[in-house]
Amino acid sequence: MSSGKSLRYLMMTVLLALIASGQIVQAEDKTPRDGVFLHISHGADDPQRVLMALNMAELMAESRDVLVYFDIKGIEVVLKDAPDLTYSHFPASKAQLDRLIGMGIGVYACPGCLKAAGKTPADLMPGVKTADKDAFFAFTEGRILTLDY
Repeated sequence: MSSGKSLRYLMMTVLLALIASGQIVQAEDKTPRDGVFLHISHGADDPQRVLMALNMAELMAESRDVLVYFDIKGIEVVLKDAPDLTYSHFPASKAQLDRLIGMGIGVYACPGCLKAAGKTPADLMPGVKTADKDAFFAFTEGRILTLDY
């Protein structure tokens, strides 16, 4: 065997041994995850919309960055004294919100809508924040898909 072939054979043998031993691993994918922005503008007037959106937030969070934003009538869902919405087979609203917040998903309320409803940030459930425009872009580095409910 020529020295060139011997050297290639040796390099391949070493490379295969390193891969087999786990010392060489596949490079981590650095592609940013895409984000899903869930916009909820309904409340007790349409519990199916609210609960479906919250359910989608949890499902999407398995592989995407997620932000949940409540405005208009949706504000009433994230108040401390909010009724616990139920509908069909969906988990109740308070349980879903607690789970999302526990997962580190940003849950935000429109400050203007709070004011229009005669409420303040102090009236929000623990873990719910008032929205600011920067949060809408800072939750993900990928593309943003919006789902409106």
